[in-house]
Amino acid sequence: MPYRNLSLDDFAKHVGMDARVVRRMADRGELPGHKVGGEWRFNRAQITEWLQVKMHTFDEERLISLEQTMGAESGDLVVTSLIGWEGVDVSLPARTRASVLRELVKLAERTGQLFDAKGLLEALEQREALCSTALMYGVAIPHPRQPMPYASAEPLICVGRLSKGIGFGSPYHDLSRLFFLICCHDDRHHLRVLARLMRILDQETIERLMEVESREALLDALIDKEKQVTTSARG
Repeated sequence: MPYRNLSLDDFAKHVGMDARVVRRMADRGELPGHKVGGEWRFNRAQITEWLQVKMHTFDEERLISLEQTMGAESGDLVVTSLIGWEGVDVSLPARTRASVLRELVKLAERTGQLFDAKGLLEALEQREALCSTALMYGVAIPHPRQPMPYASAEPLICVGRLSKGIGFGSPYHDLSRLFFLICCHDDRHHLRVLARLMRILDQETIERLMEVESREALLDALIDKEKQVTTSARG
């Protein structure tokens, strides 16, 4: 039962946090939980959504802990192993939030992995209506609220870049220009990918990704950075 309620200790173990920290956050109303018989209970689906929204605020140590808790092995290329040449476009033909999502789904179709383009697009639109996936420095990470195991043959990531940034609902009021579409098959994998992306996408790397001229160069830059962060974590 993937979405059963978890105790406070189960929650802490699930997300790789100290149970005392979890209790303090829950008592302050910072976590999506409720009390049953005086004990905290957390719904796993709500935890996944909370992590998706809050993960960009985590520090490096917490992101590494979350990766490991979600099953990342030392040296794994969690992100770039899911990106193929066909799923990268450095000149995405879109000018609005709606057209960005449509073009990203078309990129996913080009990979030959996507089974349900309509369902994926609807899931992306629903997630953006809930809360924008736009982050700092012109990046956004559209993804479904919950994993879609039947949408694609394999988990995938597509990357699209616009010639000019657009308003995508960033809480930082940035224009968004670089987009990562994530489509995973289970919540642990999804959270592992998000955590790794947060570690890869520092300001310097984003600026480099904005400047490269080809999809090959963009993917090479991502691979270089991911290898760097996995090496630093092992060290």
